[in-house]
Amino acid sequence: MKIAMFTECYEPYINGVITHIKILTQGLRALGHEVMIVTGDTECAHHYVDENNVLHCPAAKTGRRLYGYPVPSPISRHRRDILREFGPDIIHIHTEFSMGQSGIRMAKLLNVPMVYTMHTMYDEYVYYIAPKTLSRPATKLARQYFLLVAGHADAITGPSEKVAQYCREIGVKKPVNVISNAAELEAFRPGAVSMAEKAALKKKLGIADDETVAIFVGRLGREKSVDVLLGFWKETVVPEDRLRLIIIGDGPVRSELELQAKYLGIDDMVIFTGKVAHEDMPPYVAIGDIYVTASLSDTNSISMLEGMASGLPVLALTDPLNAGQVVDGVNGYSFNNADEMGGYMRKIRDMSPEERAAFSDSVVKSVRTSGAEDLAKKLLAVYTSTMTRGTELTNAVRLLAMEFCRHSGFSVEKLTRSKIYKLYDKFIFASEFDEDDNVELDGNYFIKAKPTLIYHMDLGRFEFTENAAEELADGK
Repeated sequence: MKIAMFTECYEPYINGVITHIKILTQGLRALGHEVMIVTGDTECAHHYVDENNVLHCPAAKTGRRLYGYPVPSPISRHRRDILREFGPDIIHIHTEFSMGQSGIRMAKLLNVPMVYTMHTMYDEYVYYIAPKTLSRPATKLARQYFLLVAGHADAITGPSEKVAQYCREIGVKKPVNVISNAAELEAFRPGAVSMAEKAALKKKLGIADDETVAIFVGRLGREKSVDVLLGFWKETVVPEDRLRLIIIGDGPVRSELELQAKYLGIDDMVIFTGKVAHEDMPPYVAIGDIYVTASLSDTNSISMLEGMASGLPVLALTDPLNAGQVVDGVNGYSFNNADEMGGYMRKIRDMSPEERAAFSDSVVKSVRTSGAEDLAKKLLAVYTSTMTRGTELTNAVRLLAMEFCRHSGFSVEKLTRSKIYKLYDKFIFASEFDEDDNVELDGNYFIKAKPTLIYHMDLGRFEFTENAAEELADGK
């Protein structure tokens, strides 16, 4: 199978979406499939495909507030020609913006099904683009936009039930396939980093051997709630606890967080490492004893999975929508306040070496099925189902269009694919009945047509309004 993945940016940028795409691509290629990654690039003047089959698209650069991410044009003939030559069986978009729109457009032009993965619920991210006074209308507009993107998809996936619920809240009718993220299990396995390498990094960061280390890895934006984590640390941890907190990552609020730690008087217990390239991350995770987070914006944090792959128990602020990701006593603990967070940290700190080893083994086992090939197999099932369903639906629409021709006196011979798709684009597809005006078709698929276009009179029998005639008026 050939898969074209669309993403706003790719390596050397670092974020969870990029890591997800990288791991998924590794898994798909290991299983014998061909992947082309289509992404923006601020350093190139022309489209080109590199040795890793990454299609670089010329792009402008955003400001620091948006991490300098590239913004390519969603429309390009050159991009279309390269993709047409590649011949994807499916298009998979991982973003809703420029490259996401490009993926939507290419799927239509190349007549291939499209899968959309919603990685992020953007209600927590509106502050990047709108002042606080406009956050409510901006959130409403954003939800309408993401609903529109989802409407173009033949299948939708998300890394947690939290995404599925968000989609339902904004009005998405299609089901969301919940597929958990994955981690590079081999790179982060216990023992992958030598004792000498860990000792050298601890010395560099000024961490004593008798200190228990809690780490957080992520983009330092407000949505990650690192400020909450620092506040909890102030409330519950004292120097005598011999606990250290390492904040790994960079972002627009890093300077604010560093000032907060100093203001709270905990800067001697907190280390900000700044940006760390993903390939350099394993030693930073390996020196940790605990992974801790207060973020409620994450859906299924890859950084958390990497910590678990290294055997680090997770302490996470309770999030009912992510229930099941952290199981108390199995791979960590959920906490509701500062006192609980501190209590669990000290509990892990005071475990015997045998207890710590057993707990670490349990944590690693909890992510045993979170590798690259596991992720690839789950997505392949979605791809295959979507391609099969797309063929059946296309055939169904063709039958509808032919019925229209017979009803209205059009020549069936002149019913070109483009004219069929004028009708196809007016339909909304669903896998189960949700309203009374659905029409059952062979293959357990249903078509709900807009009332102004088609009105169902009886199963297998259709009547068409004047608007339907206008859709196919050319070539009568």
